[in-house]
This record gives sequence, structure tokens and C-alpha cells, in this order.
Amino acid sequence: MTTLRDLLELVRAPAALSVPGDVVAGAAAAGVLGRRTAGLACSSVCLYWAGMAANDWADRHLDARERPERPIPSGRVTANAALGTAVGLTLAGVAVAGLAGGRRALAVAAPLAAAIWAYDVLAKGTAAGPPVMALCRGLDVLLGASPGSRVAAALPSAATIAAHTYLLTALSHGEVSGTSPSVPAATLAGTVALTAATVRGSANGTQPALAGWYAAQFGLPQAQAVADPSPGHVREAVSAGIVSLPALQGALTARGGAPRLALLLAAAAPLARRLVKKIAAT
Repeated sequence: MTTLRDLLELVRAPAALSVPGDVVAGAAAAGVLGRRTAGLACSSVCLYWAGMAANDWADRHLDARERPERPIPSGRVTANAALGTAVGLTLAGVAVAGLAGGRRALAVAAPLAAAIWAYDVLAKGTAAGPPVMALCRGLDVLLGASPGSRVAAALPSAATIAAHTYLLTALSHGEVSGTSPSVPAATLAGTVALTAATVRGSANGTQPALAGWYAAQFGLPQAQAVADPSPGHVREAVSAGIVSLPALQGALTARGGAPRLALLLAAAAPLARRLVKKIAAT
């Protein structure tokens, strides 16, 4: 029998703590923070969980060889149940976006859902994988900005989150077999550059503090992976990249003029770090 824990593992439940901050950062940049933001954050979480379930469904044969402990190859969740979960969460995510943000939100949520499925079914494991995944996260930021008329104001924040996601996805290719030291070295250099760009023109102390915290959380495991690019160290760096994202989102939210909300977002990082010890984020 499939248990609740099996489903939580299927969708990588703790990793969803890294998702609402996309919407909040986009809304802050566009000046539309409000009640609709909470609804769009719920939509974002549904779409993220849908992507995780679709990922495991698409990878079920590969996981049978490389990760037999995962829910589908271990027999704890059937392939049909995983596919049904992915489809159901996708429909729920798009519907909630429409209810919360209207047609403008639907105009972003629909291509976001399509990009998520395109990554899982077509792009993953190819050269197109990192840019498609980056597109998903960038659209997620724009989802937060979608209810207003200043969506373009959120483009810098969307580009920042997309760049982080590109680095993370490129690094994740070494989770199973390891990689060469040059890969984590390159992503570490990208993380440093991204942090520098995020703190540029800061208007308050919260922004650089959170950006620095993000760099420390994600940078140290990457440095360890440079010294030893074995699968274990790469997985630790990827997990760190996921759970440190709220700090980066917080820095962007502070740049958008909401430093208190930025700190609240960043508080999800230590919580996520504890939860991924119980249910893996990768």
C-alpha cells in the first residue's frame, strides 16, 4: 500500500519550501504583493510537486538501475499512480493560478506547466536540460508579478533565479556517477558572480546579508565538490543549492522593498535543511 510518506518522497515535499519565494520575489519586484500572492504561491507549489512526480515517472526505468530505492522502482508507488499524481497536480496548479490571478496569471502558468513537462519528458539529460529548467524557474518568478501591469520590472529577479537554476541543474548531472572538478568549479564561480550581481545597488542591509548567506550555504558544498567530485559530494552540493534558494529569494525580495518578508522567506532555509535529512530533496 502506498503511504503518505511515499507520496511525500515522490514529490520531494521539503524542496517545495524553495518555491513560494519565486512568486514573492516577482511580486515584490512588480509592486503587487498582496492576497493574490499567497494563491499564486500555492499554484507554484502544486506545479513544482507535479514536476517532481513527472520526473520520477519519466525516469522509472533508469531509476530501477541507478536508484532502486526511489518510490516507483521500489514498488511503493505504481507508475500509473505517479503519472496520475503529476497530471492532477498540474491541473490543480494551473486552476489555482487562474483563480488567484486571473487571465494574466493563466498566461504565465500554462507555459510554465508546459515547460515543466518538457523538461521531464524531453529535455532532461540533454544539453537543453539546464536552460529549460532555468526557464521554469524564471517563469515562476514572473507568475508572482503577473497580476499587475509591471511584469517587466520582475525580469531582473527572474533572470537571477533562472541563472541559479541553470547552475544547479548543470551540477546535478553528476549526482549518480560523479563529475570532473571543472564542473563544480564553474558553478561555484557562477554562484560568486550571481551573488555580486544581487548585492549591487542594495538599498538596505538585509539584501547583502541574505545574498552572502546564500553564497555561503551553496558555495561551501560546491568547494568541497571541487576537491572531491564524487557522487556523494555532488548530491550534497545540489541539495544545498535547493535549500539555500530561499536566502537568494529573500535578497531579491528585500531589493523589491520588503525586507521583513525577505527575512521570513530566508527562515525557510534552515527548516528545509532539517527536513531534507528525513526526505531527500534530490
